[in-house]
Amino acid sequence: MYKWQTGSGRIQSFLKNASASEHKRKRIPCPLDPKHTVYEDQLQKHLKKCNSREKPKPVYFIKDINAGLKNETELSEEQVRISALPKQELENLIRKLKKANNAINYELNDQILSHHALQEALNDPQNGDAAFKHLKQQASILGNMKRLHLLGPGNCFVEFGAGRGKLSHWLDIALQDVQDVHFLLVERASTRFKVDGKHRKRYFERLQVDIQHLCLSKVPLLVEQKLPLIGIGKHLCGAATDLALRCLVDTYRKSGPEEKEGPVIKRLKTDCSGKIHSKCATENWSPIAGIVIALCCHHRCEWRHYVGQDFFTRVGLGPIEFNFFKRMTSWATCGERGTETSRSGIQNEGQRNEGEHDQDDINADCSLDSLQGLLTAEERKQIGHLCKLLIDHGRIEYLEQRGYEAALQRYTDSSVSLENVLLTAVPAQPS
Repeated sequence: MYKWQTGSGRIQSFLKNASASEHKRKRIPCPLDPKHTVYEDQLQKHLKKCNSREKPKPVYFIKDINAGLKNETELSEEQVRISALPKQELENLIRKLKKANNAINYELNDQILSHHALQEALNDPQNGDAAFKHLKQQASILGNMKRLHLLGPGNCFVEFGAGRGKLSHWLDIALQDVQDVHFLLVERASTRFKVDGKHRKRYFERLQVDIQHLCLSKVPLLVEQKLPLIGIGKHLCGAATDLALRCLVDTYRKSGPEEKEGPVIKRLKTDCSGKIHSKCATENWSPIAGIVIALCCHHRCEWRHYVGQDFFTRVGLGPIEFNFFKRMTSWATCGERGTETSRSGIQNEGQRNEGEHDQDDINADCSLDSLQGLLTAEERKQIGHLCKLLIDHGRIEYLEQRGYEAALQRYTDSSVSLENVLLTAVPAQPS
């Protein structure tokens, strides 16, 4: 008993001294990521294994390859605040907006579709409201891809802003009887709870890189195999849409395999079985077979990355108007979004988990108490929609100038998602 007490005392003394020594050690913010701390005397050791350390760049990383030309000075956020505008300047902006929209005279059509691959999940009562809404959106995206004949064999699907990879997951299920299908999932951040592990029979590869720096023509799979690409995305946030479009139709087309002169406008022809004719595969090969992107968060667009700069210039607008209009896009949804949030406090969190950013950082421009009496809530909502349409139309013209048939459509009801516009494009048929 005496020996046991002596040993116990020694243990307690040791723990007490160790605790005092530990208390004296200083913790400092990690210089690579100040969100976590490290003991100062172990800093060098920590830097060698910190998850935030700079890792070797992949072969397909080329800095700013899809960023666009930086030939304009970006305006600071203070310069583009709408609430500080004089009444006359705001009225001039709205006048320019309406004039430009009258010039394009573009109306959105409804293409709210579904796909049998998601029918069982849509009928599963265990899915909550947020999950059900995402399933309806994914089903409509697949339905629109089927409408555009983009669910055939021999394609490589590139999902931009893939997140957990749910869109590719359902696409894989829809194509379970289709041969020779590949998936590339582009996501700049490491992602938890990915569904990639469920796909053992397909080629699934994640590219952890910002779209801004992605050169598809250097991805090993695309270097080894000549595959038509189909770019997809569900709620591709703001400037990420412009980066993805440039990545596909500019960067990859110009530097892709077997580069040809002039715009690529011919689509792959298939026989009744869906197989590509060998003659067409060599003569009419198109590197981008289609684009299907659900748009999101226009307030996060950036003039430098925006692919519709030529369109804005043509209708007498520029970076100053663009920066005002992108902030005014929040008017289209902020009124209803508050109601949505009150009905379901977890809805935005659920949406962000699936990749829908849902405009979570809009500033006071959304409420704009200073404009009461000048614009009604309904007028602000209509102006917000016009701003979104104008920005999206610049993307349409960009694609058309590069030989694509492009369109905007509402792919789901606003009660399912306030960001309910789908951008689609396929190579134009030769006349």
